[in-house]
Amino acid sequence: MSSIRENGVGEELDGRNDDDDDLKAPLLRPASGGAVTITVSTAAGQNSKAAAAADKKVRTAKFKIRDIKCTACTASIESMLKELAGVQTVAISVLDGHAAVTYVPELTTVEKIKETIEDAGFPVEHLSEQDIAVCRLKIKGMMCTSCSESIERALLLVDGVKKAVVGLALEEAKVHFDPNIVDIAGIIESIEDSGFGAVLVSSGADVNKVHLKLEGAECLEDCKRIRSLLDSAQGVNHVEMDMDEQKVTINYDSAITGPRSLIQLIEEASPGDNIYLATLFVPPRQRESDQLQETRMYRNQFLWSCIFSVPVFLFSMALPMLHPYGNWLSYKLYHNLTVGMLLRWILCTPVQFIVGRRFYVGAYHALRRKSANMDVLVALGTNTAYFYSVYVIIKATFAENFEGQDFFETSAMLISFILLGKYLEVVAKGKTSDALAKLTELAPETACLLTLDADGSVVSEEEISTQMIQRNDIIKIVPGAKVAVDGVVVDGQSHVNESMITGEARPVAKRPGDKVIGGTMNENGCIYVKATHVGSEAALSQIVQLVEAAQLARAPVQLLADRISRYFVPAVVVVAFVTWLVWFTAGEVGLYPRNWIPKAMDKFELALQFGISVLVIACPCALGLATPTAVMVATGKGASQGVLIKGGDALEKAHTVKTVVFDKTGTLTVGKPQVVSAVLFSSFSMEEFCDLATAAEANSEHPIAKAVVDHAKRFRHKIGSSPDHIPDVKDFQVHTGAGVTGKVGERVVLVGNRRLMRTSEITLVPEVEKYIFENEELARTCVLVAIDGKMAGAFAVTDPVKPEAQRVITFLRSMGITSIMVTGDNRATAAAIARDVGIDYFFAETSPVGKADKIKDLQGKGVIVAMVGDGINDSPALVAADVGMAIGAGTNVAIEAADIVLIKSNLEDVVTAIDLSRQTIARIRMNYVWALGYNVLGMPIAAGILYPFTGIRLPPWLAGACMAASSLSVVCSSLLLQSYKKPLHGRD
Repeated sequence: MSSIRENGVGEELDGRNDDDDDLKAPLLRPASGGAVTITVSTAAGQNSKAAAAADKKVRTAKFKIRDIKCTACTASIESMLKELAGVQTVAISVLDGHAAVTYVPELTTVEKIKETIEDAGFPVEHLSEQDIAVCRLKIKGMMCTSCSESIERALLLVDGVKKAVVGLALEEAKVHFDPNIVDIAGIIESIEDSGFGAVLVSSGADVNKVHLKLEGAECLEDCKRIRSLLDSAQGVNHVEMDMDEQKVTINYDSAITGPRSLIQLIEEASPGDNIYLATLFVPPRQRESDQLQETRMYRNQFLWSCIFSVPVFLFSMALPMLHPYGNWLSYKLYHNLTVGMLLRWILCTPVQFIVGRRFYVGAYHALRRKSANMDVLVALGTNTAYFYSVYVIIKATFAENFEGQDFFETSAMLISFILLGKYLEVVAKGKTSDALAKLTELAPETACLLTLDADGSVVSEEEISTQMIQRNDIIKIVPGAKVAVDGVVVDGQSHVNESMITGEARPVAKRPGDKVIGGTMNENGCIYVKATHVGSEAALSQIVQLVEAAQLARAPVQLLADRISRYFVPAVVVVAFVTWLVWFTAGEVGLYPRNWIPKAMDKFELALQFGISVLVIACPCALGLATPTAVMVATGKGASQGVLIKGGDALEKAHTVKTVVFDKTGTLTVGKPQVVSAVLFSSFSMEEFCDLATAAEANSEHPIAKAVVDHAKRFRHKIGSSPDHIPDVKDFQVHTGAGVTGKVGERVVLVGNRRLMRTSEITLVPEVEKYIFENEELARTCVLVAIDGKMAGAFAVTDPVKPEAQRVITFLRSMGITSIMVTGDNRATAAAIARDVGIDYFFAETSPVGKADKIKDLQGKGVIVAMVGDGINDSPALVAADVGMAIGAGTNVAIEAADIVLIKSNLEDVVTAIDLSRQTIARIRMNYVWALGYNVLGMPIAAGILYPFTGIRLPPWLAGACMAASSLSVVCSSLLLQSYKKPLHGRD
């Protein structure tokens, strides 16, 4: 019945150390001494155009070459490859035959390279890799969901594109593609062919990137020398040079090199008197600059339109009502052509065709790709008003008795109001990513780099940009300064405020060996930090990447808007035409009295006004923005409070959760077990007993195993005899959910629970059973130790319950959510823990697969299940659950199995995640009410349904203002999520 190997799924994770994972060296190390790198010149006769292509597009193919015995073999292969046009460099490992060939795809292929190696007399195999690259693009010109869908369809038609997601609110696209078939330039071209602009934001190669400004590189030869040097440098993945601007962009592996090393490499390559200098260049942030540019564009267009539209409004509606000041507008120039008509035509035309050009372009591209968007509606509405007004002017000029009303003010003011709405919408949308912007600004700009001598004494201090920090640098953090980098404290003590990352308001004590997160605030002590994660590997960067990915992901509730948008614009055009036809026909056959027609209008013009109003009041934009803006605000707000939501899907599912399944160790409990008692059931001395148990458990990374090892070390230290080293264990074996076995010296040692003893046929005498029963009643776990087939002793281990656990379970119950505990521990211990925290249902002695099966059983009953675990051992259950929550992730925020990552080990964030999801879905529904309300209520009013009863008529320019207001109201509604407060707050 007893099970001590729990920690989420009751299994050992040997070979892993949770505390040291972040400090491990990369799995892929650069080849040492056994690799030969050869620079191969392009074949003779290669023209300049091909050489230019070589600079632009280079790819690397990897091969396994057999029968290589010495460097002479590599030389013979090189002599063959250097004759092949397009091959640039070759790196061959003499030891294992692995080769990496850099080539230009325009000039040669993998098959040609392979055939060349085979012709040299060596069997070769092409090592196929996962040739799927990812890029993020900034999209310009999107107006509504129809636009984003059109771009997605266009991208998916491109050969080589595997997946494409376009986010309307974020105005970005994420494209997964095969770089062997299509490149980023081809993807951008396909977007531009669809009528939209596209700019590269980042690509998969941008893992770690540095931009440098060069000085002293005065000619083409200098630039080629620097590029060749960088290309051949260890750890450099890709180099891009702008010779005109003298800038170089380098993608590098932070485990091998860094910005300062690259700068030093460039400067040391200076030939003779010509000295190369390289300095850090920080390009403007793409998103902020694009947003600022877009805001300025709409503002300027609106102001230009106002310069012409305001006089048009005055000449058509204000001055004619102010006698005698407006009488001059009625002065006839020729026949019935008046001064007012001519002025309105002159002033309206620039608004229609210059300021309003963007609507024509958008409508053209939309119709060309056989779709329709808001641009189509605006172009139809304004053109109808404008060209009918031109018709009126022509008739008034040449007909002596013609009297008609022009609608130039409708066209001009409609465009002005739409531009005002777009301007306000862009400003409001910019605020939806405020939380994300604040995260990116947390990192300090400079850091204090220490240089140490062999004894560890400080030799010098230097202030550098945080972008120049490299792995293993020692950084000095003074009181009141921000921590510049993710790392480990190597000297000093302090308290660090991590609230800006984790949401935890209480400062956390930091001592040597403790981890710190870049962007947090050092409060009262000076500490030295060794950098472990830099650039895109830092926690802050990973959080930002995770939130950006979540904001781009589409929530299932968005599908409603997508379905509506496909038919919305065509339906509106039909409704507008029917509206005009009904009113015009009714007027012609006399179905309404003549006094319904306003002065200076006729039946046709009244019907036309109703039709135009229907066209311009309909707004597909508001529908498209209802979900993504709310998701953007919610994910950003969640990130600022320590809750990372990996997309709209997780955000939507979480609000339907009815059952939360908790892991025990490290989730409901603190996760730091301690041995509280040890007892002997044999003639072994306590020293020998502890030594043998320690030897077996030292190979395990389980928290309980660590507790046993720590206890044994403390016991040895207490009696004053510390062994020089831990004895080696042979035949070590892990028994999942039961324990470990091994041979220490000549003795066979078993350390585990009752199940391990039972399967190993170890007899448990009544004395042992009594010890187990007494400790399990106290919520302790018993670790049994058998030596040479006989019970030798046991340890009692306790793991205290988290102080907030009971409060969280109670609050979840008040939300209508049932809590269940699933653990690999024994039933008595599980019952005691469940009783302490207030959980009514629990499953004990459950294996990793068993935990996932329990969740599937609950799902089979129609229950939406969330699983809360440590994110490592609980991965089967996290994947099986409808919503997986990884708790206590710390700096390891890239947990693939979880849908939601809770940065700090606080159960209150489980409540926060579910509550935030509920609030967000409620806000999305409210957004749909706003969006659909405008259209459902506005279109009938615009069509004149109230006119026969109340005389209320919606002029086209006012209908356009309503359309602009609908998008703005949806965005402002989403912004209300910025005021979200946690339902539970941590207590000191």
